[in-house]
Amino acid sequence: MKLDVLNLDGSKSSTVTLDDTVFGIKPNHHVVHQAVTSELSNSRQGTHSSKNRSMVRGGGKKPWKQKGRGVARAGTNRSPIWKGGGVVFGPEPHKYNKKTTKKMRLLARKSVLSDKVKNGKFIIIDDISIEKPKTQLLSNLLSKLDLSDRKITLLVDSEKNNLFLAARNIPNVYLVESLNASTYDLIDCDIIVAEKSGVELLNNQLNVNR
Repeated sequence: MKLDVLNLDGSKSSTVTLDDTVFGIKPNHHVVHQAVTSELSNSRQGTHSSKNRSMVRGGGKKPWKQKGRGVARAGTNRSPIWKGGGVVFGPEPHKYNKKTTKKMRLLARKSVLSDKVKNGKFIIIDDISIEKPKTQLLSNLLSKLDLSDRKITLLVDSEKNNLFLAARNIPNVYLVESLNASTYDLIDCDIIVAEKSGVELLNNQLNVNR
């Protein structure tokens, strides 16, 4: 499979050959759903907590005698039915981890990439770089590519500080190294804009037959 490689001004620069086993497969939407669910679940901290009646301070003394007052019995003022008491069946810290196999994670990413390429939502740029960490420079670059109002995932070959600093102020642009891009990173956008060298790294990573 061949795709056009564009310059920063939107003109055609060259072509790149992509592996059909990575960018041209039939998408498996079920595996994509499992991978995204797993990634989002594993990103949760699970630190939510509440205090039950044994953890709330106080309540050691019986509020009043058992009989004779004409009111309900009470053994502690930290009972869940009292104001300031403990919480019944409240949230407790626990893990949300969901495991997926390596083959499923690879298939999920290849499915998303193939779907993006098939629908014309995968753009390859020869070299994505800016001279200064200025948001305006990146905005101008996206305007030339007619992508100003689109939700974009930028795939680069390595860490680029200027580009990262410029992209973090644009709410609809997410920058990630191609080898570290998760299934959610790839699917949570309208268009993927990838650097040519980054695409080659991604192609080699996902082609398990090499």
